[in-house]
Amino acid sequence: MNAPAQPRGFTTAILHSDRDLPIEHGALHKPLHVSVAYAYKDARELAAVFQGTKPGHVYGRQGNPTSSALEAKVTAMEGGVATVVFATGMAAIGAVMLALLRAGDHVVASSYLFGNTASLFQTLEAHGGSVSFVDATDAAAVEAAVTPRTRLVFVETIANPRTQVADLARIGEVCARRGLVYVVDNTMTSPWLFRPAEAGASLVVNALTKYIGGHGNALGGSVTDTGRYDWSHHPNILDRYKGADRRLWAITQMRKKGLRDWGATLAAEQAHHLSVGAETLALRMDRQCANALALARFLESHARVRAVHYPGLAGHAQHDRARTLFRHYGALLSFELAEDVDPFAFLNRLSVVALSSNLGDNRTLAIPVAQTIFWEIGRERREAMGIAESLIRVSVGIEDEADLIGDFAQALG
Repeated sequence: MNAPAQPRGFTTAILHSDRDLPIEHGALHKPLHVSVAYAYKDARELAAVFQGTKPGHVYGRQGNPTSSALEAKVTAMEGGVATVVFATGMAAIGAVMLALLRAGDHVVASSYLFGNTASLFQTLEAHGGSVSFVDATDAAAVEAAVTPRTRLVFVETIANPRTQVADLARIGEVCARRGLVYVVDNTMTSPWLFRPAEAGASLVVNALTKYIGGHGNALGGSVTDTGRYDWSHHPNILDRYKGADRRLWAITQMRKKGLRDWGATLAAEQAHHLSVGAETLALRMDRQCANALALARFLESHARVRAVHYPGLAGHAQHDRARTLFRHYGALLSFELAEDVDPFAFLNRLSVVALSSNLGDNRTLAIPVAQTIFWEIGRERREAMGIAESLIRVSVGIEDEADLIGDFAQALG
């Protein structure tokens, strides 16, 4: 008899997860499965797979063996019970709303949401839902917005770009007390820095494109069920998706109504890139977070920088909370230039840093926030969100620290 398996560390588990089940020809990675359709010799087995009583694949729009291997990897990283992956992070968020909400349902969401996520919630309102945007750094504000029609609370761990840290643990207590589905977008921290399940999250969203993939070469998103919510309390689960394991009711409905019906399928090649990239998540994040802290301290001390927004700085409003919750403080920061510094001229002087709208890449990326990713919402809304016209967002990469700080030093003159 084989000895029982010993618990594995985070990176060891990711590296070897593909081999937890047999792989063709002894390959170390799950290979790309590009077939759209899957055949069975026994028609009863085919029917069982369709009905969900037996595992298997029926059609590529609902996933493939390569994306299934990625789902298992993300589930392990988040300490959950099941995951479904999508073509993008926005598709993952959309699937949660589409599958679990009905007309008239109410959502409480952070007022500091990523711009496209806020836009999605505006679309939700146009189709019969209602959303209250509140200051998620205060759990009392979240609870005050709850109504009898509230079904779901949605927050991000660290806001993009001003880095406000949500009151994650106390919001989890509110949701548990009020019987609400608690959705946490973990993209900005990744499961290496934080597991939202530990704060009571029901569902965890990740934009796999960002830190989990890490290389800027594949789009993807995921939703993981933590097993913390009793789905028999949620009124919108359809009877046909209520199998023997209640923990899988919502994830099954998301796979059917959010993935199958709307078709935001993660292709096998993209799933492979993301899966391989995930192997070095912890190593990359440790380096990126160390670089971010060093850069934030440098910028904070510079005469041509008016303000720096980074949870790792002692002056950050949620510094103590971030120190308690997260392994590190994250790899994204933003800063406001002094009034006499032209943000475009400053950015154009950078040579190591790439000017790009992505984040979570191995390379350090910078972008002028007000003129790009938050331009569409208008000056009035930007001012309400505390986004200055000179705000620069930086997604810090894995470059050598001296090269990175040297680049900002010369660009600041």
